[in-house]
Amino acid sequence: MLESLMELDQVRLNFSDDSKLLLNLTIAIIMFGIALEVKPDDFKALIREPRPILVGILSQFLFMPLLTFLVVISLKSFITPTVGLGMILVAACPGGNISNFISSLARGNVALSVSLTAFSSLGALVLTPLNFTFWGNQFMKIYASGNTDSLIRPLEIDPINVLLTILMILGVPLFLGIFVSHNFRRITAKILIPIKRFSILAFLAMLVIIFTKNYDLFVTHIKFVFVLVLIHNLLALMTGYYSAAAFGLSTKNRKTIAIETGIQNSGLALALLFNPLIFPAELPIGGMAFIAAWWGVWHIVSGLTLAGYWSNFSLRAQIE
Repeated sequence: MLESLMELDQVRLNFSDDSKLLLNLTIAIIMFGIALEVKPDDFKALIREPRPILVGILSQFLFMPLLTFLVVISLKSFITPTVGLGMILVAACPGGNISNFISSLARGNVALSVSLTAFSSLGALVLTPLNFTFWGNQFMKIYASGNTDSLIRPLEIDPINVLLTILMILGVPLFLGIFVSHNFRRITAKILIPIKRFSILAFLAMLVIIFTKNYDLFVTHIKFVFVLVLIHNLLALMTGYYSAAAFGLSTKNRKTIAIETGIQNSGLALALLFNPLIFPAELPIGGMAFIAAWWGVWHIVSGLTLAGYWSNFSLRAQIE
């Protein structure tokens, strides 16, 4: 397994500059759509009872990165540095754009889901680079100690470059969406559903493009990445659910926090990975890219499956 992942690290995904620009625009549209749903009333109830959202933030930005770090350290004899960094990068990202939809299917707390998505997206402007640089560099130090692997090299992740990228991809669309939602309510009501549908389809289309252009590579290496992402995603879902349970939250809120922690914005991870200011072309980051790309597929599968289980497989009833 380690030898196969070492080969994977040297792979550069076939992804053109035009595709990178399209990916960034897609993430920006997703964030704009999320911001359109942010309403003051959603926050008022949570201000009166802040415990669920505080637990959700802790689960997403403290427990999940910490547990991911412990997992990659425990697996360091079986994985390469960039595979471990890919898992840490995904754990540092905010919640994904389909988490609100999946929460509604699972009979969760949709207001809490929307609020957590908004809070995590805003918090990601600072917390994503902070978590990734801190845990990533700690992992590299531990991995490199006593390891003569030829892939090991000094890797200093510049939080400023990460922060600037996130500001452009997340920050600007979020603030623009909140502005439009607050000042142009009629327009917001007309464009909200089309933008949400378009953003989900556009993101899925980007994943299809990535897989299509790199089909042979995925066929060769996906069996190893699949197992790692399966374990990591299961850890994320369990972290959210049992963190909420430990704080005595209701089953409805447990479901929501599990989904918010287990549905990650892997598109943001890909956008960061394809930024040459953060990850220069000469770095062997194939493992990171494969982890992030497969997360984008698998968390949809696991999220919908879990929602079906929690709603007694009555997904049609939930939609109607």
